[in-house]
Amino acid sequence: MVRRQLAAAGGRGGWRQQRWRGYRALSYSKTITKPRVKLLPFTGAMNSLQDWKKGFLWMVCFCCLHLFFLASPLPLGEEDALANHPCRLRKTNFQKFYIKNHTYTLAKMARLSDNDTDNRFVGQHLYINIKERNHCYLMKRVTEVVLKTILSELKNQYPMVEKVADFFGLLHKELSNCKPLGQKEDIESNLEKMKDKMEQLGENGKNKAVGELDLLFDYLENACSERN
Repeated sequence: MVRRQLAAAGGRGGWRQQRWRGYRALSYSKTITKPRVKLLPFTGAMNSLQDWKKGFLWMVCFCCLHLFFLASPLPLGEEDALANHPCRLRKTNFQKFYIKNHTYTLAKMARLSDNDTDNRFVGQHLYINIKERNHCYLMKRVTEVVLKTILSELKNQYPMVEKVADFFGLLHKELSNCKPLGQKEDIESNLEKMKDKMEQLGENGKNKAVGELDLLFDYLENACSERN
């Protein structure tokens, strides 16, 4: 009886020991096979940060490229036009009523004795083969011819000639730095044709030039005055 009790006690003790060992083994196996924690949220955040940096760098490069093109030199035609700013007259020069009235009155008086309707010195024919950017320079040269060869010799022949001559002389002085852009052979050719015609007509040519002072006023304004 006693042996059976001891055996039973020993059996329960052995079963408890085996159960305890089983728990330890199970705990150990769980510890060994426990999966590592994946830091997916952190890794995703890092990837997003890198993508944001790349996007930011691309944006900076794009902006810099855009600024580079803005700072690049202008095309030749536009750059030349800006460089030629001395070929401009203030609009107010042509808005003075008294000088415009003197000019138009003087021209009208001279046309009363002009019977030549076949020739004209100032007109669109002067612009043949001349680019618009050189129109002001051309009219500057026409003004110079009229001042030197016409108005300077007729101060005593017509009233108001001196005032009108002073006006055109002032405009010519303001255009002193106006230079032609590109080749000027066509400009010189058109000017020579005008001067040759004046010489051929003699005194009648001088009278006709005075009769076209109103045209010279208008053409000079259109070619050289500031654009609004």
